[in-house]
Amino acid sequence: MDRREAIQSAVRVLAPRIPKHEFESVTDHALGSRGLHTASPETAAWLSITAYIRHRLTDYDNLLDEGYDVDSARFFVLDDMNGILEEWGSPRRIQAEDEAE
Repeated sequence: MDRREAIQSAVRVLAPRIPKHEFESVTDHALGSRGLHTASPETAAWLSITAYIRHRLTDYDNLLDEGYDVDSARFFVLDDMNGILEEWGSPRRIQAEDEAE
């Protein structure tokens, strides 16, 4: 199994109901991100899923543009992110402590 297949497999486990176009974007991000290059497929998939949701499906970037600091913006989108993870069938959720890192 090559890296793409391993990441795709991890995304399917972490978000089994993710829509196809978002599945492809998350996979491509996990593969193309320099910071995730050495991460395990599971870690790369999870970080890509959460980054995709945060930046594409919440008001996170707008909150930053309005002057909120990163921690505050993450706090305000936490429930929205977990709602999307639930819709996508993810067995995991983001905890407030996770967002502070």
